[in-house]
Amino acid sequence: MGRVQGILMGFAVLSAGQAQEPGPALTNAMADRFAGLALSCVHREYPNKLDHVMNGAGEVRAPRDLHPAFYGCFDWHSSVHGHWMLVRLLRDHPGMARAAEVRAVLDEDLSPGCIAAEVAYLAQGNRRSFERTYGWAWLLKLSAELRAWKDPAAARWANALQPLNDALVDQFKAFLPKQTYPIRTGVHPNTAFSLELALDYARTVQDVRFEALILDRARDWFGRDRRGPLAWEPGGEDFLSPCLEEAALMSRVLPRPAFRHWLDAFLPGLPGGLKPATVSDRTDPKIVHLDGLNLSRARALHRLAVALGPADPRSAVLDRLADRHAQATLPHLASGNYEGEHWLATFAVRMLADR
Repeated sequence: MGRVQGILMGFAVLSAGQAQEPGPALTNAMADRFAGLALSCVHREYPNKLDHVMNGAGEVRAPRDLHPAFYGCFDWHSSVHGHWMLVRLLRDHPGMARAAEVRAVLDEDLSPGCIAAEVAYLAQGNRRSFERTYGWAWLLKLSAELRAWKDPAAARWANALQPLNDALVDQFKAFLPKQTYPIRTGVHPNTAFSLELALDYARTVQDVRFEALILDRARDWFGRDRRGPLAWEPGGEDFLSPCLEEAALMSRVLPRPAFRHWLDAFLPGLPGGLKPATVSDRTDPKIVHLDGLNLSRARALHRLAVALGPADPRSAVLDRLADRHAQATLPHLASGNYEGEHWLATFAVRMLADR
């Protein structure tokens, strides 16, 4: 509890009826605690779960050889979003104690040589589905964070990252038009989750054609959805809510009156009996996903409250429910178990950043 006590105390301010007021959600000391979780794993090569189709015996290689930029944090996408978290924390808290350490890691990993090797990997055979679309979307989120930050180092890192960014934007633009059906799972392939991260990127860099493609696909896939099966959630290894991620995306696709109408049809009983997920074993790599679900639900519920507006009686209820979900998991971010520690802090920082 001691390692995250400051996080909980800071979050209590948000929970005391002030969730929508402006101001930072994290202090420098709290940012240091979050950063420490990422710093402990971005250069930790093992254990490692590769998404690696081998074209021959010569491709039996170590993770760091295959992915010199993003080899740590157990898997490629967790490494990418761990770097996003470090950038976000450094951007918001330049005075935190570990700022120099964070900058050194970003200098090393977001270097032209490391990124060139990542681009070369994508260009090899049998790589079209590599990290599609979850890892793609987190890479764009990282790029968007760098582009939104007016800092010389951020510009240098963003420029180094640009070739990989461009390759993945091209893959998104090629894939989305031919994806006939969305993926509605509660884990990595969830289409709505990736589209929202990609939308952040498109709007940050003002790529209007990419934004239009994302909005068109979101409307095509989700615009006519009715009575989402929220009562079926969660699945036993979910870290995303299929219904709430879809609703959070559509809150940014549709204007407020149209969104209210859509939400009334899609989740007519919201919030119903929704309650935080129970996590029975934080040493189990799948069961601990449910801690991530609590955090991603908290973010989505708050986004829905904002989208509905303060005049809607559901907003205050949704914000209180968001707080309960967050409080169910925030004490367990630094559990001492790598199964959760290599990724959960990112979901906490994204949730708090959206507050």
